[in-house]
Amino acid sequence: MTEYDPKDDFSFEEQPQEQSQEQPADEGNMPQEWLLNENYADGAAVAEDRFDLKREVVEWMEAIVYALVAVVLVFTFLFRIVGVDGESMTPTLQDEDRLIVTHLFYDPQPGDIIVTTQPSAVNRPLIKRIIAVEGQTVDINFDTGEVTVDGVTQIEPYIKEPTYNKGDIDFPITVEKGKVFVMGDNRNDSLDSRFSQVGQIDERYILGKAVFRIFPFTSIGGLY
Repeated sequence: MTEYDPKDDFSFEEQPQEQSQEQPADEGNMPQEWLLNENYADGAAVAEDRFDLKREVVEWMEAIVYALVAVVLVFTFLFRIVGVDGESMTPTLQDEDRLIVTHLFYDPQPGDIIVTTQPSAVNRPLIKRIIAVEGQTVDINFDTGEVTVDGVTQIEPYIKEPTYNKGDIDFPITVEKGKVFVMGDNRNDSLDSRFSQVGQIDERYILGKAVFRIFPFTSIGGLY
């Protein structure tokens, strides 16, 4: 005997659920709130781009300022660029050469090429070579052109010709304390310590030692 099941009186068919496909909304049909949000997002993006550009400009300006400060410090404490004016240092240096001059931890020594700003009749910086420092005695034989320091004849391969120009001071001469005796390598066409118009150079007026030529480009290199 078959048991009675109330479900047999009814037939159930599962109806397929209709899937709603959302169509992209037209801007004209979009809610006003959505449009406002979208416009706000676009405006925020533009504002952010402007902010980034402004920040980048500020960073570039800061970098330029720091670079300028560094250049000033370097040229003040480390080295300077000085131009040669005249022929008194030929053949070592030529007119309009550009030199790097340094004063950092500088202690004047014979043979150094220096720039001096000591007031003189020339009324401009001079570029000369140190022949002797304080306490040393310089003598010159103007017949032979030989220079002696403390009785030792100097070997000077850098000069243009022997020293025949006497100047107007008496030799031998002892270099005073805190000073140096200088001459140009073009000995017979140089206004230097042989002349009272220039005299011995006070070390306080030494701008620095010339160490490197940067112009003309065909002569770039060290000076020693």
